[in-house]
Amino acid sequence: MPKATVLIVDDNESTREMYAKALEFYGFSTLQAEDGAVGVRVAQAENPDIILMDIAMPVLDAWGAIRLLKDSPETAEIPVIALTGHTSSGDREGALEAGFASFLPKPCEPRRLLAEVRRLAGISEANDRV
Repeated sequence: MPKATVLIVDDNESTREMYAKALEFYGFSTLQAEDGAVGVRVAQAENPDIILMDIAMPVLDAWGAIRLLKDSPETAEIPVIALTGHTSSGDREGALEAGFASFLPKPCEPRRLLAEVRRLAGISEANDRV
């Protein structure tokens, strides 16, 4: 049985696949979306436990998507991790102020991402499969 479901929202397919494979190896279930608009629709339909979201995406960027997610009672409580290459001064603070639960710069080593997903899901490393 999966530990939690993680929605990965990123316009780069290889990035989505890389993080999905890493999370699935540790027992997480994953969903994927190629932009913020699709990500919001998937979150509303599937109610994932955690969302990983790139900041710069076509159609609807993460800033617009986080507003829609936090304004909706169905998705307001889902922790959203900003996973981005935008790491200039103030980006982290801006993301946290906008409602993101966490901020991870890209490239992000899968183990670091896994640790953050575990933290937000309340899952300890002791529960890893062997």
